[in-house]
Amino acid sequence: MAATVLPIGPTSIASAAAIVKRGGLVVYPTDTVYGLGCDPFDDAAVGRLFGAKGRGSKAVPVLCGSAEKAAAIVQLNPKSLALAKEHWPGPLTIVAPLRRKVPDLLHSGTGNLGVRVPGLASCMELIDACGGWLTGTSANVSGSPSSRSAADAVAQLGEKVDLILDGGVLGGKESTVVQVEGDSVTILRTGPIGVGNQVKGGRT
Repeated sequence: MAATVLPIGPTSIASAAAIVKRGGLVVYPTDTVYGLGCDPFDDAAVGRLFGAKGRGSKAVPVLCGSAEKAAAIVQLNPKSLALAKEHWPGPLTIVAPLRRKVPDLLHSGTGNLGVRVPGLASCMELIDACGGWLTGTSANVSGSPSSRSAADAVAQLGEKVDLILDGGVLGGKESTVVQVEGDSVTILRTGPIGVGNQVKGGRT
């Protein structure tokens, strides 16, 4: 059965948070593209997310309600914190060593996890309602284009998720992803944010 689609708002956000807390999957708008969300600490929910996307072993980032929530799940060193202060909330994902245990699928067994604080109020309301953390992978089947509308998400994942929050058509670009090790910042994926001369040994 196809997922329910609701305009994003206080009532639908509350419904989505309840679904997440009981192990379900929701699609929601972010400041970049539509995201596929579940409880990042729930092994079964994360397994279901990977099944819905048809994803192999590629890691999945976590969206956080604040820099403090991010720092509670990964170890943000001074360089990471400087980047966070400059670019959060916004489309920059920082990959850093785990501080808190999460399902191995989320980090592909590497011990490093991508975290981000998004810059969209409704998205932040949902994350806060879910406890401060929500998986932030794009709402699409792996290898297919990212969903930029609720209709896109329905076409790709409508039979595999529990609720889709419709926030209109999004024009964002997937976030920049960087990995921070000491003072070295490596670009793992180019995106809307450039980190310029802060990058050492960068790659795309």
